[in-house]
Amino acid sequence: MTDTGQRNRPQEPLAKEPPDEAAGKSSTTRRGGGDPATRGRTTIADGVVEKIAGLAARDVDGVHAMGGGLARTFGAVRDRVPGGSGSKSVSRGVKAEVGEVQTALDLEIVVEYGVSIADVTRDVRENVIGAVERMTGLEVVEVNIAVSDVKLPDEEDDEPQGRLQ
Repeated sequence: MTDTGQRNRPQEPLAKEPPDEAAGKSSTTRRGGGDPATRGRTTIADGVVEKIAGLAARDVDGVHAMGGGLARTFGAVRDRVPGGSGSKSVSRGVKAEVGEVQTALDLEIVVEYGVSIADVTRDVRENVIGAVERMTGLEVVEVNIAVSDVKLPDEEDDEPQGRLQ
């Protein structure tokens, strides 16, 4: 018995779309329907949110550094090693927990002496929330900030100013 190919064909012929005379092309119907933004899933790694938050927090006047003393010391040593990863210092002092639509952040900062800690932490929260929500689309449910130190004017700086040659 030979198959004539008639079994899987539709009973009625498919109607072709009329040609679009203005463009000289035949129009096509997009299949898959719905908003293209809903076709698939986007995941954002914790480290991405940590980098965004770290950069946004550092932009605030009155923030001297990010991270506690030990983390800053190890980071300064790592930054001085030729070929060392400088990208980790961007997220130093930031911990993010990222879900499907929300994120929560913990920041550890060092403030400069003489600034209002309440004002600095408020500005850090506003800047971090704005940057993370704008760039990721995630809702920031909380930003917890621990002020671990105050940078006095006469203290030596733990952070390296540049890489050693």
